[in-house]
Amino acid sequence: MASKNGGIKIIARNRKAGYDYHLEQTYEAGLVLTGSEIKSIRNNQINLRDGYVEPRDGELWLVGVHITPYEQSGIYGYSEPTRPRKLLLHKREIAQITERMRERGYTCIPTMVYLKNGLAKVEIALAKGKKLYDKRAAIAKRDAEREIRQALKNRYD
Repeated sequence: MASKNGGIKIIARNRKAGYDYHLEQTYEAGLVLTGSEIKSIRNNQINLRDGYVEPRDGELWLVGVHITPYEQSGIYGYSEPTRPRKLLLHKREIAQITERMRERGYTCIPTMVYLKNGLAKVEIALAKGKKLYDKRAAIAKRDAEREIRQALKNRYD
């Protein structure tokens, strides 16, 4: 089932990422998966909340993402739902990301998993952690915008 936005079907979003981090730059990466993992992803059985990206030996790995085991896989299914999964990116993108991750305060987190022309892709973002006062300011701004929208709506009704 392809959607109207160019064959992209969004499977999962990490909504908490925008609250906990300042997202600076995003990248599209492929995922190395087993057959039963892709079936679970197509059934929306993935959780990005505790996931992060870790550099190892010149490669990037997606760690802490939970993919629920596919029920019909039988004895050939996988047993570890949170195993590290290799990310597929260009060499220069990997170099950029690892260089920024070496800087103090930067991390790389998954923000979205989607199917693009039938292939599973993950959007990863370079991010810097927010302080508590940044989070409070974001909440105050969101509440103020909501009150303005409601006031305008009530005014024109």
